[in-house]
Amino acid sequence: MTEQAVEQAQEVEQKRQAWVREHFQKANRFLAEKGVIPEKVIMEESRFLAPFVAIWKLESKQPKKQTYWVMSGDLPSDFVEASVAPNAREALRHFSMMWQMKAENLKQSGVTSDPTQAQFAALLISRAESLYKLYNDEKMWGRLS
Repeated sequence: MTEQAVEQAQEVEQKRQAWVREHFQKANRFLAEKGVIPEKVIMEESRFLAPFVAIWKLESKQPKKQTYWVMSGDLPSDFVEASVAPNAREALRHFSMMWQMKAENLKQSGVTSDPTQAQFAALLISRAESLYKLYNDEKMWGRLS
């Protein structure tokens, strides 16, 4: 490997680490806004696909001790209790299905006549489809596992 290739690899890794830190902070802020105070991250079960998605397994101390899957990245942040999925891959599938249902509920309720709500429903559908493709990609999980 040339010196230039090594430098490029180091730069890519530094950018990836910065992205991971940024989205860890984003996930923590998101939880705090929901009244959940994270206490620790379970790194060995968390997964990152910069710059698209990070899925964190976090334990909270407030309002009560619980474990959550928290997602952040180039999509709306969201969280669920960890009991809904045994691992990060299944958590992505859960978020995908949940967002499809949310988008359908928005459409059915008629609020999508509001352009902002229509855009949000379209974003949920788009990201839900992307999450499902990621969930279904065996090659990707070989790299992320």
